[in-house]
Amino acid sequence: MTPSLFSKKVLGPLLLAPLFALMSAAAPRDALAQEYPTAPIRVLTGFPAGTAADVSLRIIAPRMSAQLGQQIVVDNRPGAGSSIAAAAAARAPKDGYTLLFGSTANLVNAALSANLSFDFFKDLAPISLMTSAPTVLLVSQETGVKSVAELVALAKAKPGALSFASSGINSTTHLTLEMFHTLAGIKTTHIPYQGSPQVINDMLAGRINGYFAPASVAMPFIRSGKLVALAVTDAKRAPLLPELPTMIEAGVPGYEAVLWFGLLAPAGTPNVVIERVSHAANDALKNDEVVKSLLAQSITALGSTPAQFKSYIESEKSRWAAVIAAAGLKKE
Repeated sequence: MTPSLFSKKVLGPLLLAPLFALMSAAAPRDALAQEYPTAPIRVLTGFPAGTAADVSLRIIAPRMSAQLGQQIVVDNRPGAGSSIAAAAAARAPKDGYTLLFGSTANLVNAALSANLSFDFFKDLAPISLMTSAPTVLLVSQETGVKSVAELVALAKAKPGALSFASSGINSTTHLTLEMFHTLAGIKTTHIPYQGSPQVINDMLAGRINGYFAPASVAMPFIRSGKLVALAVTDAKRAPLLPELPTMIEAGVPGYEAVLWFGLLAPAGTPNVVIERVSHAANDALKNDEVVKSLLAQSITALGSTPAQFKSYIESEKSRWAAVIAAAGLKKE
């Protein structure tokens, strides 16, 4: 057999085999990308109705549904600082029909909860960073302070005398307070609650001096003058509260704490599905009506690629790990 015939009869098929393999592997991927989704998509959130997470989802979901051609069902599963919803999403089939609307709370839980049944960083795959909600440093009228500088001076003059609430031990609002303690060099008495409504009621009654409150919760009481807002915790001023300085502007260098939300899928979900959902999410977040509706609720539309969201999660993981270490908090 001549070399030319050998090349045609033997080498030819061998050389083409990898190509056929790639083509056959790509075919199901392309088909999946074209077919998905063929049924409603359920998005789990670990927060109850009316919260920034829930409001974000319900504003964004209709636009995403229109893009994907299937209904997006919001499934509220509050409890355990969002860990109940996250655990259910991590155990769900890897087909793109069950997703998680994750948040800062998931990073905090991963660092401080000793008995989680899943690994947030390994068992869930980032899809897109979605929204953020600023937190406002609130004080009661009884404190008599009108600025962060005055609050810090009072706290230093009377260590532990001021009472600050959180939505629970080792919650995001607890860590936000601990960051304030560390960076401002002060100490207040931490009083854990089960949620913002109870905190606000006690602040109005003068039983609690301060609270880092979600802007959506704080806004009515700020506008009415019943509670005093001193600063926002984001790196930039809030659009609905442009008169409020950031904590950094108010004299607490390095202070930045953002309550963010993002879409994640069970790890192992096909990349074509993740990319399809990410595209729909980012399309929704660029829609003018969606942006306006979110801003009306003190929520900012964001958006990202899966890779960008993964990098963001890593940076946030490092940020909160430093806060936890400085505060001396341990896993419970």
